[in-house]
Amino acid sequence: MRVAIHQPQFLPWLGYLDKIDRADLFVILDNVQFKRNEWQNRNRIRTAQGWQWLTVPVLHHFGQRINEVLVNGQTDWKAKHLRAIEMHYAAAPHRARFLEGLRRIYREPWDRLAGLNLAVLRWLLDAFGIKTPLRLASEMGALREEATDRLVDICRITGATSYLAGAGAPGYMDVDRFTASGVALEFQTFRHPVYPQCYEPFVPGMAAIDLLFMCGDAALQRLRDAREA
Repeated sequence: MRVAIHQPQFLPWLGYLDKIDRADLFVILDNVQFKRNEWQNRNRIRTAQGWQWLTVPVLHHFGQRINEVLVNGQTDWKAKHLRAIEMHYAAAPHRARFLEGLRRIYREPWDRLAGLNLAVLRWLLDAFGIKTPLRLASEMGALREEATDRLVDICRITGATSYLAGAGAPGYMDVDRFTASGVALEFQTFRHPVYPQCYEPFVPGMAAIDLLFMCGDAALQRLRDAREA
């Protein structure tokens, strides 16, 4: 069984969904340290000027785990996000069909970032048609703190025979020590699909809704076809 593991992201990009789609099980690493100014509480959408961040304001302190981070409900971030999405994807052919599901998530009174990210991810996977089951690392009991040890623990608990790592994995894990655990190590080789966007020229690396709103039911196949290109 191939397992992939990653921190939760807000409105993740296509490389994140590609990793999930390639795995038999995806483990959300929600019990590691929150990293400010990365992807855990923000992502980008395409605009006429290039792109813009959609950022979830959070209340946190250094060293706090992702599943402990609170959403700052004192700002109108939800309305700003929806206004930006509705404006910049007004011409997207499949926006109307999928946007209501996202609106329902925004209407919820989120207090924790991890819960919001999980809800958005589940909505995205359902919209794309990706069936890979999800598990939370925080529900697996005690895991060792060191990065390689933690991965080995998760693979052992889930019964993984293979671990699908991102291309940057050698920068945060001990490859030789992980391989010695007996679990096969594979690396994701992501190729970004190219598709029509609301604005030209094509800009890669946007939130996955960019492909979904433009290609609808064909979005997953566009993602998979890029692997073979």
